[in-house]
Amino acid sequence: MSTDQRAVEHGWLADLRASLADDFATQTARLRELTELNADTGDPGEAHNHAALLAVTRRHLEQITGALSRIADGSYGACERCRESIPAERLEVLPHVRFCVPCQEKHKG
Repeated sequence: MSTDQRAVEHGWLADLRASLADDFATQTARLRELTELNADTGDPGEAHNHAALLAVTRRHLEQITGALSRIADGSYGACERCRESIPAERLEVLPHVRFCVPCQEKHKG
């Protein structure tokens, strides 16, 4: 890999890290807000929606934390199953993705 390619990759990872850190802060604030919101209306539908929002927010935080950890340890962009590189296009769409498409299909299979 040339020096220019490394610089571009480093810049892209720095931008991604900053974006993920912003997303982490946003999701943390959302989780805090949802946790503090304890208005029991007696409506089971509302309780279900609240629980679902909490679960989704926690999952987003886990995904962001995982991506930040992989960036920090240098494994970001490698499939966790086959260790092949995940295409940049896939990472751009799903920055928290852990598997390449073939392995993701086997994992969910």
